[in-house]
Amino acid sequence: MSEQTVRLEVARTSPDGAATGGRDVFDVPYDDRTSVLDALQWVKDHADPTLTFRWSCKMAVCGSCGVMVNGRPVLGCETFVRGYRTSGLVVEPLAHAEVLRDLVVDTDTFLGKLATVQPWLVPDGATRLPLVDPPSAGVGATAGAGAGGEVGEDVDGSRTPDGGDVLRAVGPASGHRQTPGELAAFKGFAECIDCMLCYAACPQLDVAPDFLGPAVVATARRWDEDSRDAGELDRADVLDTEFGAWPCIQIGACTQVCPKGVDPARALRDAQRVATDTWDERERRRTT
Repeated sequence: MSEQTVRLEVARTSPDGAATGGRDVFDVPYDDRTSVLDALQWVKDHADPTLTFRWSCKMAVCGSCGVMVNGRPVLGCETFVRGYRTSGLVVEPLAHAEVLRDLVVDTDTFLGKLATVQPWLVPDGATRLPLVDPPSAGVGATAGAGAGGEVGEDVDGSRTPDGGDVLRAVGPASGHRQTPGELAAFKGFAECIDCMLCYAACPQLDVAPDFLGPAVVATARRWDEDSRDAGELDRADVLDTEFGAWPCIQIGACTQVCPKGVDPARALRDAQRVATDTWDERERRRTT
């Protein structure tokens, strides 16, 4: 029985731009377990060692193997060749990013946008709790952490009876415990792996390349929904701008392509609502 193959077209771009726009075609052997990433690796190993692409974990965790397959952004490691046995595959670099070589894109612009929505895990006095319980008196207790000590004061390098280290909690602002409901509020957004698939799928980036993009706003909402965070107004100032959350017109392509089930479209709706709801409060803060 002859080996089954699939037609694989790969976009090629050289660093000097000489090969920009070209495609190379390969007939790649496959079985039901062959992923797009496997197919690209076969080309590199058996046909063209100069083919350049990113990958790391092969488990849809690192987010580094994103590519366009027949015009749709996907993770190469979890997209299987068997679904394209009739049509063949055209593999291209992710849209809306500068191509460095072949399927490798520059992530600096995306990461720069991501850095604009910093977390502010500032403890609130009403919910402040230590990361670990202070040791009981006489069991590795130190000054300030005994019966008269305030919850969350230093647990400084003490040893437990079995010789294990006590976790160090520095000061009363050392951490929080959260209820299951508080965790659930942000957990969906926390699943984002920064793979840039939503960024590639968003049509608004065609007309507004400075738009922060779905993943960035979803990350902002992840912090907004975290009960330990106190930076919502600061992030609202970033998102309530021309290229913050407002370019989104709710097409929803970002949510459709997310490999982790994050809903960036909802994050964008929420960010627009928060920008409106907090306008007066932010104005008062700016004028005082």
